[in-house]
Amino acid sequence: MYDGHMFGFGGFMWLFWLLLIIAIVWIVKALVGTPQAGRQKSALELLEERYARGEIERNEFEQKKRDLSD
Repeated sequence: MYDGHMFGFGGFMWLFWLLLIIAIVWIVKALVGTPQAGRQKSALELLEERYARGEIERNEFEQKKRDLSD
């Protein structure tokens, strides 16, 4: 009845594979995200974010947007 394989190293192989997959996903996300993370946002992107967060009103957003396009 007792199978030492289930309670020995073999029983924890799933943990090894799970940690390996998590590490691979983490590394890939870090490598793919690096170029975008270093890119600076344009003034218009920052303005749009402020408007989306509700920091500025629509009329102020439109005025600043016009100022940026000049």
